[in-house]
Amino acid sequence: MAHITLGGNPVTTVGTLPKIGTTAPDFTLTAADLSSKSMSDFSGKRKILNIFPSVDTAVCGASIKNFNTRGAALENTQVLCISRDLPFAQARFCAAEAIDNLEMLSDFKYGSFGDAYGLTMADGPFANLHARVVIVLDEKNTVLYSEQVSEIGQEPNYQAALDALI
Repeated sequence: MAHITLGGNPVTTVGTLPKIGTTAPDFTLTAADLSSKSMSDFSGKRKILNIFPSVDTAVCGASIKNFNTRGAALENTQVLCISRDLPFAQARFCAAEAIDNLEMLSDFKYGSFGDAYGLTMADGPFANLHARVVIVLDEKNTVLYSEQVSEIGQEPNYQAALDALI
């Protein structure tokens, strides 16, 4: 379990992030068109998993915008933004903000992604939502970088995540 904070108050996650050098767990998530997406849909690409509680918060929005610009500029790299928001909310956010260089995916149906990756918040006001995490994978889904942001209200280290792919 990771011990993080939300507004300075302690929150615990259900597990720990996949370790650097290990293969990331497969997943089934829901795309904006309500189709199912799994790791194999992004086969052969490097992946930045930008994981957050909700598109309806300023910091989550900032991370999406940042990776939409900076991450999408990297060759053979797919940015996946993952939350438990409904796909309709994700699509609304992307349309309003002109986000079009990344894939929004939702874990709303099962929550299995958050549990498999150890990042579901187990308690606190955001219980059952995802903690703020960035995981970078190579073409073979090996974990190159991971960051569990210690305070939910803070942005991740974008440059460190991007540097893992350089």
